[in-house]
Amino acid sequence: MLFYAPDMYKKIVFFHNIKKQNGAKCVMLLVKNGTIHPMTDVGHFTGDILVADGKIKMLSAHIDGEGDLKTIDARGLNIYPGFIDAHSHIGIMEDKIGKAGDDCNESTNPVTPRLRAIDAINPLDSAFHNALSVGVTSVMAGPGSANPIGGQFACIKTYGRRIDEMIIKAPAAIKMAFGENPKNTYGSNGNMPLTRMAIASLIREELQNAKDYYCLKKNTNAGDFQIDYAYEPYLPLFEHKIPMKAHVHRLDDIFTAIRIAEEFSIMLTLDHCTEGHLEAERIAAAGFPAIVGPSLASRSKLEVENSDFKTVGILQKAGVRVAITTDHPVSRIQYLPLCAGLAAKEGLGRDAALRAITIDAAIIAGISERVGSIVPGKDADLVLYDGDPLEISGTAVCTIINGNVVMDKMSGNL
Repeated sequence: MLFYAPDMYKKIVFFHNIKKQNGAKCVMLLVKNGTIHPMTDVGHFTGDILVADGKIKMLSAHIDGEGDLKTIDARGLNIYPGFIDAHSHIGIMEDKIGKAGDDCNESTNPVTPRLRAIDAINPLDSAFHNALSVGVTSVMAGPGSANPIGGQFACIKTYGRRIDEMIIKAPAAIKMAFGENPKNTYGSNGNMPLTRMAIASLIREELQNAKDYYCLKKNTNAGDFQIDYAYEPYLPLFEHKIPMKAHVHRLDDIFTAIRIAEEFSIMLTLDHCTEGHLEAERIAAAGFPAIVGPSLASRSKLEVENSDFKTVGILQKAGVRVAITTDHPVSRIQYLPLCAGLAAKEGLGRDAALRAITIDAAIIAGISERVGSIVPGKDADLVLYDGDPLEISGTAVCTIINGNVVMDKMSGNL
């Protein structure tokens, strides 16, 4: 079957009836004649992509189609790896539902490491449609920033009806928050933490207890060890399998997060990093990556008064690996390519901006072995664009996840 890209796109079709997902065997797919942007050291080129069993099988200037093969003619279109938002609350803070759909913050206890994003994400949140409409195929989603220790983030695909079948990596990080949000959540009620000192103290005390537990478990026979589920979530953190995902806007909070990560020898991502441009070289010297944004949002509190699209470019040029986030729903998920475009305009540059929503986002999220670039063996997550995704006029016309076409503006009858 052959699908062409007409000049006018009259309707969008989202596919909810594809049952074969995440590694399940699919019909082979051949995407032909597109301009491929693999997001590797190889530059863009015109060619074909062969997909089998949900994975990218081959890239070449020309691939002959044989057997049970669906073909998409991408002539005149740009092909990118599916885009990645490395920090969001999609499915947890649902669109248009209000309190009934808000499971973002368990603000009854400041320390809640046991909370798992996958137990709250609703795959039927309408924002997932918005993500597919621009080619966002993977997200890192999790609890908000009311708690100094908020719970476990997960990396998921943006297509599916059962969260267990959408998971790329879970847990993917432990969320910790510094600054105004924990202070306002608890301090306003006369509870701890009231100050930044108390936030850091709570986190330190919890990490020390968790580290003691980790060391004890590692040096005790399994049959003699008493499991404590309050500290089990921290084990991947001390095993360097996942990072501390630190909500930090103000510069002093950024350095507090770095200080604590260094004290406990754990991995760290600096999420938001709003004032990171003020000391980019020192942040680069610490060696931790930054997930910057939401820059397309109001300066709604004091700690984001220096929010600017220039931040991510200044950090990147100083040597910090960066990703760009919408922090959905603070900025809406479908504006991720637009945010990358604005960052490119304000100094990040086009290539680095694309990396910040593809391969660099995947590396920071710890999922680059599966997504983030168009490489044989990786998941077949692709987006076909008419034009440049970083320009307002660029239009995603087809989104593919795990080799399945899940959004189509090209024909409407795949």
